[in-house]
Amino acid sequence: MLRTILCLTLLLSSRSVLAQTSDYFNSTYGEQLASSTEQVGLWWASSGWKISPDKPLPETKGRAIVVSAARNEAEAAQLVVRPTVSLQDFTVRAAALTGPDGATIPAENVEVLKVRYVNVTVPTDKSSAGGLWPDPLPRLKGAIKLQANKNQPFWLRVKVPSQVPAGVYTGSIHLSAKNYSADVKLRVKVYDFVLPDQMTCTTAFGFTPSNVFRYQKLSDLQQKRQVIDKYWASFGSHHISPYNPAPLDGLAVTWPEVTESIKPEELKPAFDWTGWDKAMERGIDYYHFNSFRLGIPGLGGGTFHARRDPELLGFSEDTPHYKAAFNAYCREIQEHLREKGWLDEAFVYWFDEPAPKDYEFVMNGFAKLKQAAPDITRMLTEQVEPDLIGGPDIWCAVSNNHKDGPAEERRKYGEKFWWYVCTGPKAPYCTLFIDHPGTELRVWLWQSWKRKIDGILVWQSNYWTSSTAYPDRENPQNPYEDPMGWQVGYGTPKGVKKPWGNGDGRFIYPPEAAADAHPSEPVLDGPVDSIRWEMLRDGIEDYEYMAILSRLLKTKKDKLTTQQLKKYTALLEVPENITKDMTNFTKDPAPIEAQRDRIARVIAKLNGL
Repeated sequence: MLRTILCLTLLLSSRSVLAQTSDYFNSTYGEQLASSTEQVGLWWASSGWKISPDKPLPETKGRAIVVSAARNEAEAAQLVVRPTVSLQDFTVRAAALTGPDGATIPAENVEVLKVRYVNVTVPTDKSSAGGLWPDPLPRLKGAIKLQANKNQPFWLRVKVPSQVPAGVYTGSIHLSAKNYSADVKLRVKVYDFVLPDQMTCTTAFGFTPSNVFRYQKLSDLQQKRQVIDKYWASFGSHHISPYNPAPLDGLAVTWPEVTESIKPEELKPAFDWTGWDKAMERGIDYYHFNSFRLGIPGLGGGTFHARRDPELLGFSEDTPHYKAAFNAYCREIQEHLREKGWLDEAFVYWFDEPAPKDYEFVMNGFAKLKQAAPDITRMLTEQVEPDLIGGPDIWCAVSNNHKDGPAEERRKYGEKFWWYVCTGPKAPYCTLFIDHPGTELRVWLWQSWKRKIDGILVWQSNYWTSSTAYPDRENPQNPYEDPMGWQVGYGTPKGVKKPWGNGDGRFIYPPEAAADAHPSEPVLDGPVDSIRWEMLRDGIEDYEYMAILSRLLKTKKDKLTTQQLKKYTALLEVPENITKDMTNFTKDPAPIEAQRDRIARVIAKLNGL
């Protein structure tokens, strides 16, 4: 017994990654496929597992890779290849899937991505470990070489068309290499309902276009537009809304010339909405973004660390000229948003994480905004505090600071609640870090539903480099080689590296050809997705399943027996085996997938009534 424990300890210490410690003590993380051989091991696993290069083949046997999804939904699984000798010229190709009455899911709807590893040298926290962690998902563009006795997972992402009938669709994934060929069965169960294009859960994520242009060597405006549109396609397919859907088409505003004799009532802005409206329409109507951050000049702003005083056109806030110009601008914006039907999507986020010393300043800004444009939503990244009541319409606390009692009280006044994760919290909470279990971001959305949270926010999505940690502008961070999100600003000296956490602010990567920001020519590809980006999408879609069920129970309750209504309503309660509380939740995706399946089958049944 002692020898067994010692061997297991040595095995664990030599692993190149400790994706989920418990994985090494069981074999429930996947199924070995029928086409697996002694020469080439083949197995599959849920997308919620992080597969290390050294994880052994699971003991459980399976006949096919299994995926379940509603119509108009994307869902993924992992195919893992483990050869005993290196395989040259290895390719993976998906075939069309055939379902009820000859209906098909086209082959191009089954996307094959390669799971790539990043080397964690500085663990995020005590729950983590150094080594190779899976995260980037570059597209498989051609033949590759597979290393002997190492796992190589492939991400199979299935997008179910909106119009196909429900039922089971079957097909195959063809694997080919020099002196090797195999076919793996793929089975897709399509639920009998359609996922809407726009999600119920609001999302608001930061995005820095200049990072894209810098890394991908883009200076031509048309090329910038082409590439940003590809980034927006990734955001849209993952149901993530960027703060600013129109980064290349800012609001065109003209003010009268300010002279010594100008009167306050003459300070009226003239807007040219053409470019901004076109970009916003594409973001909201085509990519189905459900929020955007609205900038209001003259408010000032800042954080707990430093702040900027209000000023507009050279006038301070205590002058009649400032008040007239500020009010005119806000009224014009508000009425245009009303005309376009975008008031529900817009929010003003002008001050970040205030400390008590900032509360008076923040409330002054909110009072001005509330008076000038009462119908524009005001958001604040802070938990409910007595001295801030009456300011924001949306409270957005870091997740571990959210309190249910004060939130429930403020909901009586029509206020909403978002929350966010960033550099914190860390373990044992759900986080956004690479070197944490794969389920965390997905579970975060179940926690959001459980606590009546209306939206999620993250400060950045393409934080590829820190100008503090990497001050040489010609040589920024390569996020594939250095996965840490290093602190920037807040008084940190240039060249000093202070860790925020691996992957903090980074859910998408630059194209591999632009990884070091030194491509030989412009790179016109879109982003490389990540496992955590995929988990966010799945969690947002899980949230939508519950929102759909909730709406159906309200509209169909008269057609249900008392017993049925009670049984189906119970599905809106998040089971404890998914998340008991904020720090006790599943590391295994199976409970999530089982509950999701129960909800989906009831949705389909209610739709048929």
